[in-house]
Amino acid sequence: MEMMTEGAHIARHEAGRVPAAPRAGEYLTYRVGGEEYGVDIQTVQEIRSYEQPTRVPGAASFVKGVVNLRGVIVPIVDLRLRLDCAEAEYTPFTVVIVLAARERVVGVVVDSVSDVMDLPEASVMPPPELADSPASDFITGIAGVGDRMLMLVDMNRLLGTTLGEIPEVQ
Repeated sequence: MEMMTEGAHIARHEAGRVPAAPRAGEYLTYRVGGEEYGVDIQTVQEIRSYEQPTRVPGAASFVKGVVNLRGVIVPIVDLRLRLDCAEAEYTPFTVVIVLAARERVVGVVVDSVSDVMDLPEASVMPPPELADSPASDFITGIAGVGDRMLMLVDMNRLLGTTLGEIPEVQ
């Protein structure tokens, strides 16, 4: 019997749905666990330096806690833990991308932010078939950028069940 980590289990739980088709457009690129990813810039509200959030008792291990962002309580999810990467140290390059996902504002901790890229349609390819891989549920495409490969992420899919596990804080 295969042992699954908490993040892999949650991603598989969402497996019944098909992620959005890859598309051209502007993407914010960021690094998590040595890999480079891109998120649709239209979902990004701001980028902030990492500050220790207030822990939420009983939250999943990848939910670092919550912060008060100009009067809005924002849950903070560490993508390294959510993607089952080795937990890295928080460095001066560690940032929080604040974005809109599932009709909520959420912050995701990433190792670093790289760039905003305008990806033409010709550079965006469908993701490879990754049988039984949780990544196939939220990777919507792969973009070739020079000699690099950029994985395009559907944050609504990646954070889908995660947001249901974060208690509402009033």
